[in-house]
Amino acid sequence: MKSPLLSLPGAVPAEGVDEGVAAHYGDLFREQRALADGTGFVDLSHRGVLTVSGEDRLSWLHLLLTQHVSDLPTGEATEALILSANGHIEHALYLVDDGTTVWAHVEPGTREALVAYLESMKFFYRVEVADRTDEFAVVYLPAGSIAEVPEGVAVRETPYGRDLFLPRADLESFAASHGPAAGLLAHEALRVEHHRPRLGFETDHRTIPHELGWIGTAVHLQKGCYRGQETVARVQNLGKPPRRLVFLHLDGSDVHLPAPGTEIRLADEGPDGRKIGFVTSSARHHELGPVALALVKRNVPLDAALLAGDTAAAQEVVVEP
Repeated sequence: MKSPLLSLPGAVPAEGVDEGVAAHYGDLFREQRALADGTGFVDLSHRGVLTVSGEDRLSWLHLLLTQHVSDLPTGEATEALILSANGHIEHALYLVDDGTTVWAHVEPGTREALVAYLESMKFFYRVEVADRTDEFAVVYLPAGSIAEVPEGVAVRETPYGRDLFLPRADLESFAASHGPAAGLLAHEALRVEHHRPRLGFETDHRTIPHELGWIGTAVHLQKGCYRGQETVARVQNLGKPPRRLVFLHLDGSDVHLPAPGTEIRLADEGPDGRKIGFVTSSARHHELGPVALALVKRNVPLDAALLAGDTAAAQEVVVEP
């Protein structure tokens, strides 16, 4: 679904899974600084939007999600995962309940499978699941923004900013009154800075929540049974995850950022050494320079200098080994 905001001056389309919105509007660092200062907005209208309504919506979702949502207060934002039977991450949902309806946004390309799964689990519960992506678009306002939210719009307010579920027909008028627009690359740079994992970027087919620091923020350890809970409890109580998320400060003299999937090795073993991990996301930050998130083996020494491809990298702990 192509955003009408791609017609704004300077808009350069994003590619890959984020196709449909702007990567930037001509000045990546200016856009990042604006967001860091609490001004502007980001068009996230390529993300999927789902609603769950009905009397049993919270108690039903509580049975399916990793998060404790049976008593979720109205207006309180949370995030949650859906796991496989083996505890691997399948879906990530970013939720808020407005008193009658749970609103969620999800990664591009995941909504169809997620809706199908939710529909298959309704049974006798009084719930209605709806894909609202054609009607509503996600717009991000940065932390500190004093921009006025249109009346009647559902909002997720988090420490990182506000996610608005805006009627898609209002995107252009919203942009005209809430600019300047910042592109997805600016949003991603701040996400990487804050060490926030993203489904499909920091995850692969065998990722478990412990590896990414999603325990506590998206996984509640004191709630009842849900699919994959046995793996979560076993790793939490008896073991350690095989990999851990790290934040990388990259050598700023390199012109090219290491792409997601770039292999990571110990610097003292050189570029032909054994693979110990891979880059998951990389970005050029307006203050920190080139940075990245990566998954590495749990036993990699915390003080080890690394190579991301041919690029020297210093690691910062996100998930403790």
